[in-house]
Amino acid sequence: MKEPERFRHFFAVYETEAWLLSQPDIFPDAVKKAFPKNVTQPETVDSNDHPSQLLERLYKEKMRQEYGKTTTGPDLFNALDPDVAYNKCPRLKEMLDEMLRLAKAAELQ
Repeated sequence: MKEPERFRHFFAVYETEAWLLSQPDIFPDAVKKAFPKNVTQPETVDSNDHPSQLLERLYKEKMRQEYGKTTTGPDLFNALDPDVAYNKCPRLKEMLDEMLRLAKAAELQ
């Protein structure tokens, strides 16, 4: 009998902030209105301005406050609809589908 798979390493494209960018409505209007056009495909945001760098810059410029991964980020994640991120982020979708496949396979054994 084959040993079940217990570990799989996944890489997020850029940072988890790319998933936040999938749902602009969770951001303050001033930040949302300043998003670049390619934010509709969050995993392809310009490599010169990574998602967290983009948010840091926009929060500073538009809100006159800091964007913090551990302070602002959790509130945004709580507002995020996972289905929206799943549908707009192909790499996230791939990761979640594979995790679900592994969980189902483990359940059968």
